[in-house]
Amino acid sequence: MLYANSPFRTRLAAVAGVLIIGGGLSACGADNGGEDGSAQRVEIIEAAALTDQLAALDLDKPGPSLGDMVVYSGGIQQDGRQIGHGGGSCQNIYIEGDEITMQCVLTAQMERGSLTMQAVWLEGTSPLDLAITGGTGAYRSATGTARFWDINTPDERMRAEVILPREE
Repeated sequence: MLYANSPFRTRLAAVAGVLIIGGGLSACGADNGGEDGSAQRVEIIEAAALTDQLAALDLDKPGPSLGDMVVYSGGIQQDGRQIGHGGGSCQNIYIEGDEITMQCVLTAQMERGSLTMQAVWLEGTSPLDLAITGGTGAYRSATGTARFWDINTPDERMRAEVILPREE
């Protein structure tokens, strides 16, 4: 069941907008040594996104409940131009009183490949840190962290450090 203008939908829309942002890449490389002694480089990610599709699914009793989810997609923007698209889902995994914990997973498709991220998030807290879990193409060995602030506001921003093997 989809319900518009509810507190649940508003909370999930905030997460959706934040997670889509994770795909805009601004290569700003630095070499670092890996834990195993291998050379690594870091790409700094900074971008914004506009959610263009969103569905909130009320899967149990009306209102926030275990299993409810949101599915979202949107364009990834950097310096006002579209550089990719992404989407994913967030699902309620734990509810205690008014506190809702969600598991969020997304994929951002960029010119050089896809980038995947995930997090467990206590709804409404800031900042939100997402683990970079891999990807495809140029990002197939990606790790790192993406941090988001000002979730679901006009000032929403993100900074990520994508750690990749150094190109030879």
